[in-house]
Amino acid sequence: MAQNNRAKTLRALHQPGNALLLTNVHDAATASLIASLPTAAAIATASYAIAASIGVDDNALTKSQNLTAIAAIASAVRAINPAKPLTVDLQDGYGDTAQLADTIKQVIALGAVGCNIEDMDAAGVLRSVGEAAQRVETVVKAAAEAGVPDFVVNARTDVLGAGGTIDQAIERGKAFLEAGACTVFVWGGPSGRGVSSEEIRRLVCALGGMVNVKMNLREGFLGVKEIRELGVARISVGPELWKIAMKAFTDQAESLLAL
Repeated sequence: MAQNNRAKTLRALHQPGNALLLTNVHDAATASLIASLPTAAAIATASYAIAASIGVDDNALTKSQNLTAIAAIASAVRAINPAKPLTVDLQDGYGDTAQLADTIKQVIALGAVGCNIEDMDAAGVLRSVGEAAQRVETVVKAAAEAGVPDFVVNARTDVLGAGGTIDQAIERGKAFLEAGACTVFVWGGPSGRGVSSEEIRRLVCALGGMVNVKMNLREGFLGVKEIRELGVARISVGPELWKIAMKAFTDQAESLLAL
């Protein structure tokens, strides 16, 4: 009951126009820092940063490695503020339908009340709309069976990165929401294509505002205020804080070594 209450809390934080801001973490230390901040309403992991922190590429991160990191993060959050909801990045969900359901039950057992799941498989192949939506349904069903019927699914589509159009992203988003997703995360892909303000407006209009946007913490990109004004329900930063931290670490180390 307590865990599903945290899921309800997380779900309620997704308000179009008053977007939930998630400052993604990657280990127990960063989770402890964010959990201790009164202004951080929830905790979210970033698979890219988790992978980088253990020395592997994002696409090489295994389920076992990710769950080990999630377990440490969940423990750190419980120690600081057990009431704060935790949502975790599960990449493509790791395997077939049965394996996906098992993964969801495992992360719920660790304390998660939400997840990201992608529609591109581990081999880099974009799943069909029907298959991807069915996997969202699998997540929702598995979570309900595990006692968290309000589990929050942030369904990511990589269709733009695969050369698709915003219309295709909308089609997938509608299917994901109908399958039980709370929000739809439309990613611009690794090439840096990005998602324009006008495209975000179209997504917000078509998907009732239940859209997740990744914010870039660099010059020339929209800030929190500007993105919220577009009407989205969720803003995440992915590995951006990890990148900033690693740059500061490198710069300081170089300065010391130059003495």
